[in-house]
Amino acid sequence: QVRLLESGGGLVQAGGSLRLSCAASGISVKPYSIGWFRQAPGKEREGVSLISSSDGTTYYEDSVKGRFIVSRDNAKNTVYLQMNSLKPDDTAVYYCASSWLWTILPEQMDYWGKGTLVTVSS
Repeated sequence: QVRLLESGGGLVQAGGSLRLSCAASGISVKPYSIGWFRQAPGKEREGVSLISSSDGTTYYEDSVKGRFIVSRDNAKNTVYLQMNSLKPDDTAVYYCASSWLWTILPEQMDYWGKGTLVTVSS
């Protein structure tokens, strides 16, 4: 059974940091691109970051560039999202998802985690 499990969410003050983890079981993350998405109340799910399976190429949505860092540890079958200088607008449920493609489109992801809530207070 394929499972992606996010962890590391919580409540943090504006300007603070959190590190999210996406641990995979049932699959190896090595061949997949792994994306991080978020969904705030009343808003659509949006892709915020992506890391490739091959050479570690990364993508960041404009609003998180320079603040978020995505990384992967294939030996631990885990992908991370380091979130710095957090803002109240970053408040959302964060999800990780996998794809054989280099894509940040939610509809093209194959497997999803159940999400972890990040709340940034002002």
